[in-house]
Amino acid sequence: QVQLVESGGGLVQPGGSLRLSCAASGILASRYNMAWYRQAPGKQRESVAAVSPSGNTNYSDSVKGRFTVSRDNTKNTVYLQMNSLKPEDTAVYYCYGKSSPAAPVYWGQGTQVTVSS
Repeated sequence: QVQLVESGGGLVQPGGSLRLSCAASGILASRYNMAWYRQAPGKQRESVAAVSPSGNTNYSDSVKGRFTVSRDNTKNTVYLQMNSLKPEDTAVYYCYGKSSPAAPVYWGQGTQVTVSS
């Protein structure tokens, strides 16, 4: 059974930092395109950052330069380091995994990030 379990969310002040973790089981995350999405209240889920099996990364314009996605293959875990957080970063953050275009998509349960003073 495949599971993606996020952790690390919480309440942080504007300008602060958080690191989210996505621990994978049932798959080798190193062989998957892994990504972080977020969904704010009343808005559609959007892609934030992604990392390919080869280590290539890409980011949405709204987080570029502030967020960093990485993976630790020894721990089968993907991370999202979030710096210089803004109130508009407030959302539920989801981990995503997909091995190939025709393969099923796996989602985590989400972790809440709230940026507020």
